[in-house]
Amino acid sequence: MKARVHVMLKDGVLDPQGEAVRNALGHLGFEGVGAVRQGKVIELDLTGSDRAAAEAEVCAMCEKLLANTVIEKYTVEIV
Repeated sequence: MKARVHVMLKDGVLDPQGEAVRNALGHLGFEGVGAVRQGKVIELDLTGSDRAAAEAEVCAMCEKLLANTVIEKYTVEIV
């Protein structure tokens, strides 16, 4: 079983990397981009078979290490 965690900055938190990407896209001629938010994806290989327990464990991992919950939000997908 795999878990995929998407971590993004919360709304209202400045995203200087996203702004740099938006500016670079504009310089490359891609004018239709109004805003960019950059995040990260973390994939985990899990050994268990209980989907609900796996999701709870990955959420605990996010709360303790994978996401800075003060400024970031996350979603967990078990695949």
